[in-house]
Amino acid sequence: SWYVQAVKVMERMVNQNSFSDIADDFKYWEDASDQFREGEGTLLPLWKFYNERAKRKHVTAICWNPEYYDLFAVGYGSFDFMKQSTGLICCYSLKNPSHPEYTFTTDSGVMALDFHPQHSSLLAVGLYDGTVMVFDVRNKVNRPIFSSSVKTGKHTDPVWQVYWQEEAEENTKELNFYSVSSDGRVTLWTMSKSELTYQNVMELKLVGSSKDGPDDDASLGSLAGGCSFDFNKKSNHLFVVGTEEGNIHKCSTAYNSQYLETYKGHHMSVYTVQWNHQHPKVFLSASADWTVKLWEHTNPKHVMSFDLNNAVGDAAWAPFSSTVFAAVTSDGKVHVFDLHENKHEPMCEQKIVKKAKLTKIIFNKRHPIVLVGDDRGCITSLKLSPNLRKTKFPLGAKAPASNDAIAAEEQEKLNKIMEVALKGEV
Repeated sequence: SWYVQAVKVMERMVNQNSFSDIADDFKYWEDASDQFREGEGTLLPLWKFYNERAKRKHVTAICWNPEYYDLFAVGYGSFDFMKQSTGLICCYSLKNPSHPEYTFTTDSGVMALDFHPQHSSLLAVGLYDGTVMVFDVRNKVNRPIFSSSVKTGKHTDPVWQVYWQEEAEENTKELNFYSVSSDGRVTLWTMSKSELTYQNVMELKLVGSSKDGPDDDASLGSLAGGCSFDFNKKSNHLFVVGTEEGNIHKCSTAYNSQYLETYKGHHMSVYTVQWNHQHPKVFLSASADWTVKLWEHTNPKHVMSFDLNNAVGDAAWAPFSSTVFAAVTSDGKVHVFDLHENKHEPMCEQKIVKKAKLTKIIFNKRHPIVLVGDDRGCITSLKLSPNLRKTKFPLGAKAPASNDAIAAEEQEKLNKIMEVALKGEV
């Protein structure tokens, strides 16, 4: 109603006044000492986003809206299976840090979120009890427009990631998204007229070693629990899946009976796998075994490995550079690497929260900021200093991938680093 709209505008105006110093930092502040510190950078804390209803919940998912660059969704649940309760979704705007624009509650903890790249009001959600659902955030009602059930193939274990995927056929009007779960299934969900229909794209079979006997898990038909997945930016049939036992599998939606490749390198759960934004052959993985590893997908061995001295909750590539990535660890630190500047050490290692574990990190596509979430339900926004965001892309202007010449240059930049690493010189 007009009254609610008027109050919202009023609230934003009050917030602009009370947070004016942070807004100025967001727009204008640059760390001048970066000029004198080659190979180092800093993160400036900006706004904190916290909702009383998220008390004692973990930040389990963060997702920027593809259309409104100041809007993001946060999922709250718990990574501790002994402390499961209801879930919460809050959509915040950078223009109003004090209160979420929209909130939705779920019966089980929220573990995964993804906004549709074209229909930006559609939010896919994965829950701890195995349910997937779709909310239209424009709807004021606290009810999903689609939800899976036992009858429609609901997962039997937590859903760790959901991902909207554009189908190759241009003429299909139905919208699809994928989910990965601890029950060992990668599933394609289609929004048909009245309900979600499902199709299992891949069952994650355990990979046994050759010396195992006939009674090992792999021969008994057990499935590996999926923890994370990501689809290739150029070939949208190709995806990688991280599993609970540390293996990563390359799969295709075209062949659902076998893996195209298995990458062995991690010894514990792989919490994140993500393809590079500029280089179609490179992806990173982050694991509870304290490491972030870089892979070239045609090579079964990792190309580079970084030990961060604590369990790595999440890692992400920067959208503006092929060589910049960031990771968060359970000791409350953010680590930012630029491989073009330093192949061994982070450019920035900064403690962001005290007495809390960092669980999630995500870059903004347009602004030089990252969001990090912790296990106390708090989101902190951080501005990257100039040394951490060296790029030829016009930040704040066009979306990075739209400039082909620079994208090719970025690809070549990472290529050189990977080639040196493959020769064993790193």
